[in-house]
Amino acid sequence: MRLQISDSTTARQWAAVTGFTSAQFEKLLGLFSQSYFDLFGKTVAERQAEIEITPSLRSEEELLLFTLFSLKAGLTYDALGFVCGLDVSNAKRNQQLGLQVLERALSVAQCLPGREFKDAAEFASYLQNETTVIIDGLEQ
Repeated sequence: MRLQISDSTTARQWAAVTGFTSAQFEKLLGLFSQSYFDLFGKTVAERQAEIEITPSLRSEEELLLFTLFSLKAGLTYDALGFVCGLDVSNAKRNQQLGLQVLERALSVAQCLPGREFKDAAEFASYLQNETTVIIDGLEQ
């Protein structure tokens, strides 16, 4: 992958590329790596060793960096693949994989907001202690 952890040397670069500081990234990486193992029973390297093609992303660290960058940059799969040195299908497949693992990691850490409610009363109850609610309805 063209995008490398070593390329981010300043706090500003870390924030621009991932939305995190390097310390936050490292903390999330531990949760991410454990979640990857929980989902697949193997590390990225162990799974990659089982296939005959050269892998695009060789570690949990590369997969997390790619996933966070894809979310932060908001590029199309064509552009994301170009920037990271992947073909379009690999860019999409790796982003979906990374999102699956990231969602599990954040769920385990109890950092995901509620997303599904059976009715308005349950939603109101969920938000009862919040003073500010921001709703992104751009696509609507």
